[in-house]
Amino acid sequence: QVQLVESGGGLVQAGGSLRLSCAASGRTFFGYVIHWFRQAPGKEREFVAAIVWSGGITDYADSVKGRFAMSINSAKNTVYLQMNSVNAEDTAVYYCAAQRGVVTTRPEAVENWGKGTQVTVSS
Repeated sequence: QVQLVESGGGLVQAGGSLRLSCAASGRTFFGYVIHWFRQAPGKEREFVAAIVWSGGITDYADSVKGRFAMSINSAKNTVYLQMNSVNAEDTAVYYCAAQRGVVTTRPEAVENWGKGTQVTVSS
């Protein structure tokens, strides 16, 4: 059974940086894509970024492209989301999600979810 545990959220000033971690366990993740989604209060859950476990190919939402970066430490089975130049619109609960196959921007298409970590950007 896939288990995903996020950490690293917190309060950060606008323009600052934060690194989120997603510890993955329960199976080998060859053939999986690890995603980050986020959900702000009163808004729908939206795609942020994704990385293919095998090969490290990444994809990003336009809103974070050039500011956020995903990476994998395969030895630790951990995926990271480096968040730079954050702004108020980045405030949300960030969820790590794993899905076999290809990148998807549709949260309803993802089967495995972590519980989320709160990121709050102060101005």
